[in-house]
Amino acid sequence: MKTPFAIGDQKKYWHTVCDQDLARFASGTVHEVYSTFAIARDAEWSGRLFVLEMKEESEEGIGTGINIIHHAPALLGQEICFTATLTAIERNEVHTQFEAHEGTRLIASGTQTQKIINKEKLERLFQAIANGV
Repeated sequence: MKTPFAIGDQKKYWHTVCDQDLARFASGTVHEVYSTFAIARDAEWSGRLFVLEMKEESEEGIGTGINIIHHAPALLGQEICFTATLTAIERNEVHTQFEAHEGTRLIASGTQTQKIINKEKLERLFQAIANGV
């Protein structure tokens, strides 16, 4: 694992709210707004931008935690800017805080954690789970 970043460094990710992001369940569409679960996906990606530059070729990142506060709705077609801030690196864990804005409006905030793990170890874990071990 490489550590090219300092605590406080930031990564930005822009996402335009599209149809697949709407608050929709098996019973149908609840609201035509950016769903909390789609925000979680994009918040994890914003933290992963650090991981992509930290992991070695033999390693991979895996999400281990996310906490989201959904402050305001974002509508279909609106562009959301995620800003992930590196808050800690503890052994192989990468911790970030994030904010998601549409213009000046705060849409969501929270924290996100990923671990960087050897790919072979991760594959053995997945195989053990698949085999019921």
